[in-house]
Amino acid sequence: MSNNPPELTSLAESPRLLDRVRAHLRLGHYGRRTETAYVSWIKRYILFHDKRHPVGMGKTEVEAFLTHLAVVREVSASTQNQALSALLFLYKEVLALDLPWLADVTRAKKSSRLPVVLSRAEVQRLLAEVADPELALIVGLLYGAGLRLGEALELRIKDIDLARRELRVRDGKGGKDRVTLIPVRLLELLRARLACCRALHDGELALGRGAVDLPDGAAPGRSNAARTFAWQYAFPAAGLALDPRTGSVSRGHVDDRRVQRAVKAAAARAGIAKPVSPHTLRHSFATHLVEAGYDIRTVQELLGHSDVSTTMIYCHALNSGERTVLSPLDGLLDSRMISRGST
Repeated sequence: MSNNPPELTSLAESPRLLDRVRAHLRLGHYGRRTETAYVSWIKRYILFHDKRHPVGMGKTEVEAFLTHLAVVREVSASTQNQALSALLFLYKEVLALDLPWLADVTRAKKSSRLPVVLSRAEVQRLLAEVADPELALIVGLLYGAGLRLGEALELRIKDIDLARRELRVRDGKGGKDRVTLIPVRLLELLRARLACCRALHDGELALGRGAVDLPDGAAPGRSNAARTFAWQYAFPAAGLALDPRTGSVSRGHVDDRRVQRAVKAAAARAGIAKPVSPHTLRHSFATHLVEAGYDIRTVQELLGHSDVSTTMIYCHALNSGERTVLSPLDGLLDSRMISRGST
């Protein structure tokens, strides 16, 4: 143990602190992505302040770090708020410090922007440019089922019900489960995908492997659950990897960066002059449903939004496409009143 006061503790000792952060996150059943992000922000915060221990810092240092992110790094409001959430978690949950200034740290105000949405023709062109069959199926689900990228990649075999044409999204954003649809056009492709997964898994079992990482609290009391076909990923990675949380070697899912690069490249080849990401396809799914006249509550359930006000942003679709709202000015019989009124 170091005899240095906390404010002089070097980053060399910070792995102990970061291990405590990880332990508290896992105790609270936070997602893996959240764990990775929070640990990364806390480490950056310590490095930014010359490896000082967080106990020896306070509101001034937190705000200086957040200001650096906004002014120098030019991060978005949501990224800045994620960094703040990580630091608040550190001070409140890990260090258990009751500091009055924590409540006074100001969160960045998010701008309200309309989502980027592709037309149906643009979606069709983009899908046609994704050559890899596996990636094409993933991208098809992003648009056809309104999935987030992480939700698509984390699908397990047991969550795909071809008979009912349903996908069960487990532990989505906000820790919520939901059910969404399987597009008819993807049914046979998914059936073939499951057959490939079965063959891969049988081969792994024959080699004495076949275990997959399980979500926290999954299949309690079933030590062999990780080796069952039901828990395998629908889109498994090409190779095995070390799980940093468990220390075991297992097969994860397709890397999200592969899908991100494939979507961006496909959009460029399709000549789409918009900033396109995998999430754009989810926005397009919701917008096209609203354009088609589906009830906003139905769209809300398919997207997994807690509040319908979040879903209402897609009502901008009522001002485009076949459901265009007619301006009262355009409805006037005598348009000459415009010129008369301006003189």
